[in-house]
Parts: sequence; structure tokens; C-alpha cells
Amino acid sequence: MRPTPYAQQTPEEIGRVRELLTEDGLFGDTVRMAYLGLLDPPRGTAPDAEVPRRFRVFLLDVAGGRPRDVVVDLTAETIESATELDTTATGELPIMEEEFEAVEEILSTDPDWLAALERRGLDVAAVRVAPLSAGVFEYPEERGRRILRGLAFLQHHEADSAWAHPIDGLVAYVDVTNRAVDQVLDLGIMPIPEEHGNYTEPDLTGPLRTSQRPIEITQPEGPSFTVTDGNHVEWERWSLDVGFDMREGLVLHNIAFDDGERRRRILDRAAIAEMVVPYGDPSPVRSWQNYFDTGEYLVGQWANSLELGCDCLGEITYLSPWVVTNTGEPRQIRNGICMHEEDWSVLAKHSDLWSGVAYTRRNRRLVISFFTTVGNYDYGFYWYLYLDGTVEFEAKATGVVFTSAVPEGSTDFASEMAPGLGAPFHQHLFSARLDFSLDGGPGRVEEEDAVRLPISETNPRGNAFTRRRTLLASEQEAVRDADQSVGRTWVVTNPESANRLGEPVGYKLHPVGLPTLLAAEGSSIHRRATFASKALWVTQHREEQRYPTGDFPNQHSGGAGLPAWIAEDRSLDGEQLVLWHSFGLTHFPRVEDWPIMPVDTVGFKLRPEGFFDRSPVLDVPPPAAHTQGGCCGTEESAGCGCHGGAG
Repeated sequence: MRPTPYAQQTPEEIGRVRELLTEDGLFGDTVRMAYLGLLDPPRGTAPDAEVPRRFRVFLLDVAGGRPRDVVVDLTAETIESATELDTTATGELPIMEEEFEAVEEILSTDPDWLAALERRGLDVAAVRVAPLSAGVFEYPEERGRRILRGLAFLQHHEADSAWAHPIDGLVAYVDVTNRAVDQVLDLGIMPIPEEHGNYTEPDLTGPLRTSQRPIEITQPEGPSFTVTDGNHVEWERWSLDVGFDMREGLVLHNIAFDDGERRRRILDRAAIAEMVVPYGDPSPVRSWQNYFDTGEYLVGQWANSLELGCDCLGEITYLSPWVVTNTGEPRQIRNGICMHEEDWSVLAKHSDLWSGVAYTRRNRRLVISFFTTVGNYDYGFYWYLYLDGTVEFEAKATGVVFTSAVPEGSTDFASEMAPGLGAPFHQHLFSARLDFSLDGGPGRVEEEDAVRLPISETNPRGNAFTRRRTLLASEQEAVRDADQSVGRTWVVTNPESANRLGEPVGYKLHPVGLPTLLAAEGSSIHRRATFASKALWVTQHREEQRYPTGDFPNQHSGGAGLPAWIAEDRSLDGEQLVLWHSFGLTHFPRVEDWPIMPVDTVGFKLRPEGFFDRSPVLDVPPPAAHTQGGCCGTEESAGCGCHGGAG
């Protein structure tokens, strides 16, 4: 059966792409697949349309040949394009799994590295090396070469958490293609923190709690959503197609809401298109630490296989997406995507003094999520759909913080978490790509601020305040900061579709307003992660403009992606638009974050703003447990309430 335009890629498709590449002489013994992904169909493609299945593949020759960026039209069974890359200009292809182990292996026989370990009295067999993206700094000889940098940690035994024992003052620069060590920088011996960080061992956990009684979430009749064609989801009034990409992870297509007899489009596409973790310690050993977990490491390929009762609780539906190995073999991530619905407290409530009506309706949400592990950190990516038309994204950060030695305690740039053990200050910054398509039409964006008004003739008692909306008419005008002091939001409208009051239908982006990129404007990381320096960017939609850092952020010197695209300063009023929203966490690590960090969260909301003609939840029934008691939505006592459940 022919797949729908938004169906996830299959192992058969991956296999056939590999065959076509091999037949064309592009995929030989020394060539690896750094990335393979299904290209989006043209914007606005109907879910039942017949369009070519096109795949993009990044090919890396480990023998040193030029890498290629290839597009395969699988429907026509042809190589559509095969572009050789000059990586001195484009940046390097993403870091591959086989290169992770290569760094430690190459260093294990390097005389300078072994000498540095000997000076510290360390056995190389007990030393773990973190393979870290190199960035771009004052090393012109690194241009056009695949470089990783290595920081070392001591592991006392197989189950020991090596992050507890950083070997500070030591860093190595490794060419993974030529399997050579460029530099070993030994800036002096520092004490290695001794206390272990093995967070499951009894001397740290103490007696496990016996106070928790079971919480059982059951849906005897099954979930309220359906999944057809493998990935098309219908829930309450929502519909969407759930995609997955080994770079971005979850990609949601065709997000729509049924309003009466109309299926109304809201977003063509929604995904987290980039994530960067910049570190703020200027020490020579780690001042280069800045990781693009999406563009350099491809967060999607490291998605966890989720377990019922651990990662997901309740009546769960899993999807198991397929990605590709570096050798071109399809690999399934079993239970990589978790979908379920949750009760979410009160949706609407009023006990009316005059009519006597006591009204309560409960909210629920559809949750679509995955979790990924990138080195020491673990990230959850959660998309929520609510009964009232709200779309929310939440990132969850957990895992083990990246550690350093602080023999004299906390510094201006790192927190002490255990005796002599520190963690540098850092940020987790995300870029959401939101392809708006309200009612399938064009868009315009306005910035909304709350405005305080002074006492005046028209405001004699000083109680008045208002709002100000400012049109963001061009791409450069739409580069904006959040401002919580005025409750700043951004409103996307479709000027060609009106609600019953004659106003253009709209949705409002509510940012959390936390700090964006804190690195100095002239810094390497600011040039490379310019997207993270502002909370909002808006561009005209272009198929080839996929990622806010450009296609190849690994060892790219900067300026690609959003800053390059907006140089033309294209008009935004009445165009097909993409909003790029940057948001994230600034992490000053706490004692409580060690030896494993409790989840911290950050995200944003999209709420309807005149999109509907009235409240879209009037048809939500009263809670089933109380329909016989006359409590919710009847003319019983105004003091009657509905009890049980969450909050």
C-alpha cells in the first residue's frame, strides 16, 4: 500500500535508499551514513495526496573523501542530487556513533596522553574520555577536519559513575578521521574528587521509602484517541500526524481542530529544530564547551525505548520509529514515542449566585513524548494538546550534570556540589520551529505588550491600563526579545479568515521569558548559535530553510541559518510564515542536583486568540462519576462541588 505523505519512514524504504546509493557508486565500504531522513512534502500537501517520497542523506567517507549531501527520490527510484561539500565553508557532518568510542581509543596509545596520566598516577584502562564537539576557535588547522575534544574522568570499577571523578586540567584535541591527536593540553595536576556518585548504592540512598501507596491509572474502555495509518492521531476534536526524525526527534504535522463541521488547520509543522548547551566557565580546559545536541549529535537517534510504569504511566500507545545506523542499516527504536491522555484538573467552573447553576468540567490533555540521552544529560520532549485548543511544549532536563574539579569550593563560574566536585554554569536553549497555517491561509504577526497609563484627564483615578499591538512587518523587525515586565506575547493571525466578530482568527505565543543566550555577542558560540540570542524570529517559509543554525552546525564558524535568511528582510505581512521561538533554562547547579539531577522543565504555550467564535469546550460533558448526583452543570445547590481526581 502506498504510504501517506506524512507516514513515518519504514525499514524497507531505508533499505531501498541504501541500495540506490550503492548502485550509483555513492555508498561504498568506507562510506558512512551520518544522517538519513524523510523530507517534508510541499507545504499544504493534503494528507491523502500522492507525492514523491524523498529522502535526504549525509554521506561521510571515513577514508577522507569529500562528504556528500544527497537527495533520493524513492518514488522515482533516482538520485535527485548529490552535492559534494567543502566542509571548510559548510561545516562538518554530524558526529557519528563510531566516533564516540574512537576518541578514547585513539588517546589510549598517544604518548603525550599516557604521560599526562602517568604524572597523575592513573591507569589508562580506568580513564573514560567524553567525546565532545569541537566548536570553532583560534585553530585554523582544524578547518576542514573532523575534530573532537576529550575531557577525562576516572572510573574505579565497571558500575562506577565516572562523572564523580573529573580529571581536571587536562584536555585533548583529536582528529577522528586521521585517528591522530593534535594536542594534549596539560595545565597542571588538580585533585580528583574522591567521593563516589553512584546514586543507586545504599550508602547514598539510605533505606528506600515504604510510604508510597499505589497510584493506578486505568481506562477500562481504552484511550479516547485512535491511531490509523500507523501515525495519524484523532483525539477529541484534534487531528495530527506524528512524525519522527533522527535529528529533531518528534515532528508533528497537520495539527488541526474540528470546529463544528470544519476541520481547521492550525500548524502545518511543529518541532524542536535545534538545541544548544553553552557552558560559561572561561577556564582554558573547558571554555570551548558548547554542544548542539540536535545539529551535532542528532537527539532523535538517541531516543530511549520507553517502559510502561517507568517512563509512561496509564493506558499507553507506543510508536516505534525507524532510524538508520552509520552503516546504512535500519534500526528500530522500540517504544520510542509514548502517547497517552491525562486528567488535567479543572477545565471550567462556576457556582452562580443568581441562577443556582453549579458547573464544573474537567480538563484532559493528549501527551505525545519521547526521551533521549545525549552523553551525561537526558531530555524529555513533551507536546500537549488540550480540550480548549491550547498547544503546549515542555522540555524536561535530567541526568547527570557535567562535572569539574573545584578544590577550593565554588567559583564565579561553577558550583560546588560535593567535596571538591563542581559543575560549570551553563544553559539549555531550544529553538521551536512552528509553521503556522491558521485555516490554511497566510499569516501576520503582532507583538502585544501590556501598557501602564498615567493619571490624566482620561484616566483621572489612575486605574486604567491597556495593551499595545505592534505589527512585525519584516523579518528584521521580527527579531525580538521576551519581556515579562510587560507580559509580552506574540499574536499570529490570518487576515483572510475572520471570526464572527469580524476579527482575523489568531493564536498567541506565550513565552516563559527566561534568559536567552548569555555569551558575549562577539563570542564564537554567539556567532554559531545566534538563534538563541533572541526569543523570536519570523521568516517567510522556504522548503530549504529547515534548521535555525543551518544544515551543518558541527565546526561551522557561524552566521548560517536565521541570521543569513533574514538578511534579505523579506516582508511578513500576509505571507506563509514560520515562527522560530528560542527558550530555555539557565542552570546554576545546586547541591540537590548531585549525584543525579531531578527533572527541571521549561517550555511555551500556544493559545487560541479569537480563533473560535466562542468557548470551544461547551460540549465537554460533566464528569462521569457525578452525572447521577446532579452536581456538575445542573440547577442544584450552588455550594455543590465535584470531588476526586487531581487538583
